[in-house]
Amino acid sequence: MPIAHADGIPTRYEVIGSGPPLLMFSPGGFDAHRENWRTLGIYRRLRLLDHLSERYTCIVFDRREAGESGGRLERLGWDRYAAQGAGLLDHLGIERAHLMGGCAGCSTVAAFAVARPERTLSMVLFSPAGGVKYRMKQHDRFDRHLAYVDEHGLEGVLALVKNSDQGFSKDPRVGPWAPALRNDAAFADEYARQDPGRYRILVKGIARLLYDRDTVPGAEPEDLLRLDVPALIVPGEDDSHAPSAARYLQECLPRAEYWDVPVAEQTESTAPAQVLRFLDRA
Repeated sequence: MPIAHADGIPTRYEVIGSGPPLLMFSPGGFDAHRENWRTLGIYRRLRLLDHLSERYTCIVFDRREAGESGGRLERLGWDRYAAQGAGLLDHLGIERAHLMGGCAGCSTVAAFAVARPERTLSMVLFSPAGGVKYRMKQHDRFDRHLAYVDEHGLEGVLALVKNSDQGFSKDPRVGPWAPALRNDAAFADEYARQDPGRYRILVKGIARLLYDRDTVPGAEPEDLLRLDVPALIVPGEDDSHAPSAARYLQECLPRAEYWDVPVAEQTESTAPAQVLRFLDRA
């Protein structure tokens, strides 16, 4: 698989199919790698990538600090995730694209569209992550990582990372930079040299910036209300993908189309066709 330097981050990506460009921000939270479109939960069942790539050029990639992409020690925010996607489009010579996000990828799509509406043809927001329990779960994850740092130090985190294949979503102890630490020895050395007190401030700041509300994070509602971009919203219905999160996006986006279908009725025969109908009209 090729690697692009997107926003200065080594980014593993794949281009599948032909037709208008569709930049796809992977589901999976902190483990948002490109294969999740094929293997993770509902996305495996719906085979969205297989169907969409028949009519669109699907661009899938490992989010920074996930999969085989690199990382950087900085205060992570939705704007930084969006900048990686924009950098990948730059690398591919694509000025405008349709955007699709799954799960937490929806937050990045919203942030991208607010910052770069001139580059956004449309948005597909599939099972957006959000809700009270989602916010609580994310803050707990960061707290558990910092508790491990307090007990074992950053060298202990690094040792744990190197003896595990788990990411932050499945094992909070390893922290949000785990895949990048495995992929890049120089980055791992830099990580281990961090002052623990300053590191704690950084991690606390990331948790507060990323998960600052009990609905869909990523863009301010006032900015979404002014966004003149067509959007398709497909709801989820569990603790991390609350139906209220999808309804919030419907309320905020002036050109939103809401597919009011429960998850049990989102099937391979219905969901890809719905997304394709929307993209073809957008």
